[in-house]
Amino acid sequence: MPIRKNWTRQQLLVAFKLYCQMPFGKMHSRNPEIIKIANSIDRTPSALAMKLTNIASLDPEITSTGRTGLSGVSTNDRAMWEEMHSNWESFVVETQKAEMAFQTDPGTQTQVDDDLPMDDSPDYTGVDKDVRSTTRIGQNFFRQAILSAYRYQCCITGLAIPKLLIASHIVPWHKDKKNRLNPRNGLCLSVLHDKAFDVGLLTITENMTVKISRLNNAGKDSFFASALLAYEGKPILLPEKFQPDKNFLAYHRQNVYESWS
Repeated sequence: MPIRKNWTRQQLLVAFKLYCQMPFGKMHSRNPEIIKIANSIDRTPSALAMKLTNIASLDPEITSTGRTGLSGVSTNDRAMWEEMHSNWESFVVETQKAEMAFQTDPGTQTQVDDDLPMDDSPDYTGVDKDVRSTTRIGQNFFRQAILSAYRYQCCITGLAIPKLLIASHIVPWHKDKKNRLNPRNGLCLSVLHDKAFDVGLLTITENMTVKISRLNNAGKDSFFASALLAYEGKPILLPEKFQPDKNFLAYHRQNVYESWS
């Protein structure tokens, strides 16, 4: 019988990042992405797929739907789950280091997708190059985690064209450093609805429905009516993982949304 190898910290970091960025239904050993990553970290596709479903058993948003994952969770799995949720920024930096350690060919190193829209892009004036790079890596992680959780659809309109989707921060990037990479501080929105959310023309209620501000609708604007007002009171598409934090949504309603009062 072959000796069963324990998972190293670096292997676990890669697996946890993949869990954050992959829909639950794709966590199987036949998935080409799992095969590729498993080979790069010296695990079998079956072992990596099993690890992902073990991680899923720690996720209350997965288990609450009746999907239980697998039960072979290790002490290290639980510790990393807590570590990830306690400091997202540190977790993302560590996963990037782990990925680079496994990539012996420089040409295969993870690339940040600069062509895709990012939410709340910070002002880089006077910022060190390494800090810029780390920030972009963090934004890319946040985007991929949010889009995969919402199945690559705008949670308001259902638009499913990735180039027109934004991983929108609920509490703005510059307002909460601790949670800027926390996927529960995100919504998947179309470019238009991201901007409307950002400037307070719409918000999300406690019941996860859309609320539209009418403060800036001075006349009979047919586009406003069809693109925004038509979604008043409608429930948003909820994510598979990383449900938006109600405290973050409350902050948006109180500090960003343009209400009548």
